[in-house]
Amino acid sequence: ITFHPNRKMSKPIEVNDACPNGVVDIVEPVNGEYSIRAGQQFGEILNAHKKAVIFAVPGAFTPTCSEKHLPGFIERAHAMRSAGVEDIYCLAVNDLFVMKAWGKSYPTFAESGIKLVADGNGDFTRAIGMDLDLTAHRLGLRGKRFAAIIENGKFTAIEVDDSGLDKSSAESILAILRK
Repeated sequence: ITFHPNRKMSKPIEVNDACPNGVVDIVEPVNGEYSIRAGQQFGEILNAHKKAVIFAVPGAFTPTCSEKHLPGFIERAHAMRSAGVEDIYCLAVNDLFVMKAWGKSYPTFAESGIKLVADGNGDFTRAIGMDLDLTAHRLGLRGKRFAAIIENGKFTAIEVDDSGLDKSSAESILAILRK
């Protein structure tokens, strides 16, 4: 496998863009177990919602993602649903086994109803232009840290953090939902 550190990244999605497709695997807690729906067209799933939230992390089990980003959404999932969100999805360019193990590592994850989206090949991440080349740091091709609100198949809010966690935090997305 050859990585190209200077390869051109995809064009990022913008507010009012339609939600494209990309094949992913979805891991979701169901009655205390973890159900896996493999080979799903994620754009079609998001387009079926009146309102959904997606937040993406560069990698499961990484410090900021594990200590702040996912826990923030777990804590605020009920408040987001009260603000009209039908489903909340956590996306990462990781395989479904890593995503499942990551969800299981949080005692309150199952109750949150958040669905984990394993974009193992980065198909959806590239389709929305949120791919991130971290090969220079030996981390491979990943996805940017972001959060978005999708309403009726269109992105109505997109918040990207180029470093740290601020604009894509659960608190920031909840504030946008409450406007």
